[in-house]
Amino acid sequence: MTVAERKPDKTLEAEMRALGQAARAASFVLARAKPEQRSAALRHAAAAIRARHGDILEANRRDMELAQNDKPSAAMIDRLMLDDRRIEAMAHGLDEVAALPDPVGTILAEWTRPNGLVISRVRVPLGVIGIIYESRPNVTADAGGLCIRSGNAVILRAGSESFHSSRAIGECLEQGLAEAGLPKHAVQLVPTRSREAVGHMLAMNEFIDVIVPRGGKDLIARVQSESRLPVIAHLEGVCHVYIHAKADLEKARKIVLNAKMRRTGVCGAAETLLVDSQVAKEFLASLLSDLHNAGCEIRGDEKIRAVDKAAKPATEKDWFTEYLDAILAVKVVDGVDAAISHINHYGSHHTDAIVTEDKNVAERFLENVDSAIVLLNASTQFADGGEFGMGAEIGISTGRLPPRGPVGAEQLTSFKYVVRGDGQVRP
Repeated sequence: MTVAERKPDKTLEAEMRALGQAARAASFVLARAKPEQRSAALRHAAAAIRARHGDILEANRRDMELAQNDKPSAAMIDRLMLDDRRIEAMAHGLDEVAALPDPVGTILAEWTRPNGLVISRVRVPLGVIGIIYESRPNVTADAGGLCIRSGNAVILRAGSESFHSSRAIGECLEQGLAEAGLPKHAVQLVPTRSREAVGHMLAMNEFIDVIVPRGGKDLIARVQSESRLPVIAHLEGVCHVYIHAKADLEKARKIVLNAKMRRTGVCGAAETLLVDSQVAKEFLASLLSDLHNAGCEIRGDEKIRAVDKAAKPATEKDWFTEYLDAILAVKVVDGVDAAISHINHYGSHHTDAIVTEDKNVAERFLENVDSAIVLLNASTQFADGGEFGMGAEIGISTGRLPPRGPVGAEQLTSFKYVVRGDGQVRP
């Protein structure tokens, strides 16, 4: 029987709709809860993660064992693996989100019309958010926590490879909600690995208000193609570091090594290095040697391979590639305009950095690179909601419409207009 001939799973459809109905009901309660109650739910969830870290580690061990059957890459293992430090980071992140100002009810603007009407623009939750993600079980805590903080109910569809880990973390979020007197259905995980569940989520426009996909190209393409709902897309991170002619070269060396090698499997990892032709001769050989010593494979243009005999030839595809591995594409460029042109053409509008001591050049780069995050003299690995003071993030939105960049609690809200009158009628 072909996929086209296969009958839809009515049981799964009913189960998914039940999740949607429960989420919609919970969203009304959560949106109207006091900020202190939402904060308490987050703190209780953090405490549950710490108390149940052994259960979470055991669930993660099962996921890691199952993943080995698919011969995962080193980057996949890094994204999937949990340890005591990462579990504590999840709990700490929830505590940080609990301490953030509650965005719900914030008055964004207020003015009085000549007729006496007082108009306010007030921040409100989006409602019910559907989040589809791959690999990283910590997204369960980050996404669930941010949705609680912003007053949104959420349906989480974790990747099949992190199924057990995500369920264990999700149970801690449910426990936190229950202990704070809030409906546990405000955070729900899809209880199946079936890919058909994704299709049902994308069609549940009566229950879900927005979809957030976080994963590889195939997942993003499917969601954008099939969804009947608005999509906040987290696309790949083809991130660049450009070393300008007036860069502090020691500063540049540290930034490049960190941007590429701190964690190669994160979306903020640098994938392409651009080096100004004016400093290439004095800088490249030692920098590329440092990268090789750190275990990084270099793929370069002709000028790079003239300096580094170990470098492999870079193809056109390399300039578009998010490796999520210890591989770096390297190119020599003639000036800041050439760097900007390369980034805007080949990049994914995610995160890009310049290293320079020339303030005018820096401002030119920051203004003209069309990316969600642009940095001066700092590693691209700072592309993270936690590093931005948001406590956590659901992802880095690379679209031009808002929200753009790290999506935290505030970015998961909309607004409404509240108009107060005293008997006015329109003439």
